[in-house]
Amino acid sequence: MPVDTNEPAGQRPDPIFEPHSPNLITNVTTTCSTLPDSKALDTIHQALRRRHLLPARHYLDSGYPSADLIVSSAKDYNIALVTPVLLDTSRQAKAQQGFAAHDFTIDWDRKRAVCPTGKISVTWNDVVQEGVAKTVVAFAALDCIPCPAKDQCTSSRKGRRLSLYPRELTEAIRTARAQQQDGIWQRDYALRAGVEGTIRQATHTTGLRRTRYRGLAKTHLDHTTSATALNLIRLNAWWNGHPLDRTNHSHLARLQLRLTA
Repeated sequence: MPVDTNEPAGQRPDPIFEPHSPNLITNVTTTCSTLPDSKALDTIHQALRRRHLLPARHYLDSGYPSADLIVSSAKDYNIALVTPVLLDTSRQAKAQQGFAAHDFTIDWDRKRAVCPTGKISVTWNDVVQEGVAKTVVAFAALDCIPCPAKDQCTSSRKGRRLSLYPRELTEAIRTARAQQQDGIWQRDYALRAGVEGTIRQATHTTGLRRTRYRGLAKTHLDHTTSATALNLIRLNAWWNGHPLDRTNHSHLARLQLRLTA
C-alpha cells in the first residue's frame, strides 16, 4: 500500500523551519501486497498528472529506484527522482583499490571504453541478455595479462569485460550513484523523513497496518477515507498554530515538556 505524499513543485518544506503551507497527502495508491513498489510508480505519476499535481522532485525509498524509472520519470513526467540507488556490488567495487565499471571511461560515440590505466577496448558488441539489451565491451588479453594493475581489475585470462546497459540508463545510474555520496544530496534526501512520518501517523491514527475489508476497491476506499481524515487533522493543527510533533517522546516526557513550557 504505497502512500504517496510528495510535495507539488514550489511547495517543498524547508528541512529546518516550519513550511509555509500544511503538508497534505495528495495521492493514495492501493496495490496487492505482492506488487513491488517500483511497479506502482507510473500509476502514481499518472494519477498526479490527471489532477495537475505532478511534483518537480519525488522523494522515494530504496524500494523504487532503477535506471529505467529514473530515465522514464524525467522523460515522461519531467520529475527528478530523489532516491538511493543500489551500489555496485561487483568484486572490484567492493575492493578498496579495485577498478569498478564506473572507473572506466565509456566513449559511446566511438563505441569503445578506456580503462583506468589507459588501455582501449578491442570489441564492442550489442547483445540481449535475459531479454535486456546490453553492450558487452572486451579488452585484449595481451593488454590485461601483463598489466601491473590486473589484480585490481580482473582474474580472467581473457581480459576484462564490461556489461553495459544502454547509454541513457548507464549514465543515469552512474550520475545517481555519484550524487548520493555527496553531503548536499544526503541533506536534501532527509526530507524523506516527512513521508515516513506520514506513514507512521497513518498506521497509528487510522490503523492502516491491517486492512478492514477484502478486495482492492473496498480497501482503496478505506485508504482514501483515512488519508482524508489525516489531512483534516493536519489542517486543524495548522489553522490553530499547533505544528505536528516531529519528535518521538513518551507520554511522560510529553507531560514534562508541557509543565516546563
